Amino acid sequence: MRILIFALSGIGDALMFTPSIKALRQTYPDAQIDALVMFGGVRDIYERNPHLSQTLYYDFMKQGALNSLIYLLKLRGKYDASINVYPANRKEYNIFSFIVGAKRRVAIDYLRMNSSSLAFLNNLRIKENDSLHNVEENLLLCEKLAGQKFNATPLLEFYLYKEDELASAEFLSRNKITDDELVIGFHPGCATLKNHVRRRWEPEKFSELGRLLIKEFNAHILIFGGPEEGELKQTVACGINSDRVIITKGENLAQSAAIMKRCSLFITNDSSLMHAASALKLRVIAIIGPTNTNYIRPWQTNHTIVSLNLECSPCFFYSPKPLICHRTDVQFKCIKELSVPMVLEAARKMILSPSN
Repeated sequence: MRILIFALSGIGDALMFTPSIKALRQTYPDAQIDALVMFGGVRDIYERNPHLSQTLYYDFMKQGALNSLIYLLKLRGKYDASINVYPANRKEYNIFSFIVGAKRRVAIDYLRMNSSSLAFLNNLRIKENDSLHNVEENLLLCEKLAGQKFNATPLLEFYLYKEDELASAEFLSRNKITDDELVIGFHPGCATLKNHVRRRWEPEKFSELGRLLIKEFNAHILIFGGPEEGELKQTVACGINSDRVIITKGENLAQSAAIMKRCSLFITNDSSLMHAASALKLRVIAIIGPTNTNYIRPWQTNHTIVSLNLECSPCFFYSPKPLICHRTDVQFKCIKELSVPMVLEAARKMILSPSN
């Protein structure tokens, strides 16, 4: 059996497929199970995953249509089955799967804009269910392929190399963070494609929260994020204005994850690092505005969701359309009016409660 996983939609989605990778390996112990990815962070996760045979990396967005077609044609005929990681409701992903041409092509029939995404190009499909988590939807895809139920408790997996751990230890030592200190991680960023930047809690609020946590708990605040979020991280750090705040600079996502493991608490927007924190079994406070939390809540880890739970929420469901707000009073009120005291109270409860 030769299986190709199309994990093209991003870091968080790739992490939420890791329970399915393990289930596939348990079901097909002798299979060749490969993953095709186009983001460096996903490559960092998948190339460390022992349940995969190999990780194929190709930056489709930079290579253009012709080079991408040539690359995909080289894969044609090499696989018996392919799976589009949920969510993958852009027509390009379904076209890619069709070009590679596995005899069994597994994907989702989406509740919104399914025809325009060309889902019919896949010949094994299940119906999307807005009440399920991404992890659960992905497992259903794999069960469709296997023709059987998976019974194991699904956990997110983010394996680290020894050099990732050593880099983390060096970072903590260099910044004089000792074992007995409270360390809180912040991720003030999130994806920006399709107007998803509007899911971000304001950096000024992260700064205010950081100042309060330092004052009340003498915490170290570590600010995480990708290289494209450098200015955002600097803004939050400058707003905190304390020698207790440190901007992390891991060489790659895995090194950042190794540093994250030192955090007693991780406070984050709805983002890829929220799922990385879940995979690392950290205690998580997730600041969530328009997103359907059924899809993306921190999975199988101790967490609190801070949300206004407005009558119009959730308004973001999986669709190729950009994120928009239909309110006439305050645009994106669900995130703009979510206050610092709400998040501080959630943090206080977690800090003062026994770890589990």
